[in-house]
Amino acid sequence: MAKKSKKRKETATAATKEAQASAQQPPEQKSKMSRKDYEAELEKLQVELVRLQEWVKATGERIIIIFEGRDAAGKGGVIKRITERVSPRVFRTVALPAPTEREKSQIYIQRYMRHFPAAGEIIMFDRSWYNRMGVERVMGFCTDEEYDNFVRVCPQLEREIVHSGIRLIKYFFDVGQAEQERRFKARINDPMRQWKLSPMDLESFRLWWDYSDAIDKMFIATDTDYAPWYVVPSDNKRQARLNCISHLLSIIPYETVQFEKPVLPKRKRRPKGLSETRTYGRIVPDRS
Repeated sequence: MAKKSKKRKETATAATKEAQASAQQPPEQKSKMSRKDYEAELEKLQVELVRLQEWVKATGERIIIIFEGRDAAGKGGVIKRITERVSPRVFRTVALPAPTEREKSQIYIQRYMRHFPAAGEIIMFDRSWYNRMGVERVMGFCTDEEYDNFVRVCPQLEREIVHSGIRLIKYFFDVGQAEQERRFKARINDPMRQWKLSPMDLESFRLWWDYSDAIDKMFIATDTDYAPWYVVPSDNKRQARLNCISHLLSIIPYETVQFEKPVLPKRKRRPKGLSETRTYGRIVPDRS
């Protein structure tokens, strides 16, 4: 089992090195990755994610992964690829809407903490408590006092999260101005993606430099040894997804949990009087 585990980790490490090497290539070279090559690499990483899942279940690990970034940077895309082949009971995605009036009266972190993981769970926050240092700060949804209090408390809170035994991993997806504009325009013209373009997205486009300032201050205040930020350049979506997933696998010391193949039992005999075929009232017709 130890040899197999070592081999699996070497596979994940190799995938990580390939992704990192590719990330250092010029954009015109990175864009040449074909869909076939991308899907082949993604499948390898998704196999490792399943192994990670089984290890988390077996060991009772608790993991929080935060996905932050500029609008249209690709956070949702990587979350989708992470969750495609794993159990939603282990990998749970939390994407909270705007706070209700009741939640506004609570301690700021309270509505996030109720989603924290129990043993054997990985919680992925599609945006998190860092809203206070991003959209709330830039758009004026919080007071200066509330912002300053969060800046003071956040590193202490995250220290306590880590000291409690939870693995806290923070990713920030960074997209350039030109690529963000291209993606916004694509959403405007695509009926299947128009729902992804909100008034807040348009404001984030207009207030690019205000967000840049807020991001810089967020890193200065909350990039710590125990809860560091990892930046994912995401002008190339496919490469960003591979880079992020392979990096995630490389920083969690998971091992392969041996799968015991079950033997299918024999079916019970059909009771007398019970037909081989079922009779249903309404059948969904074949699509013509």
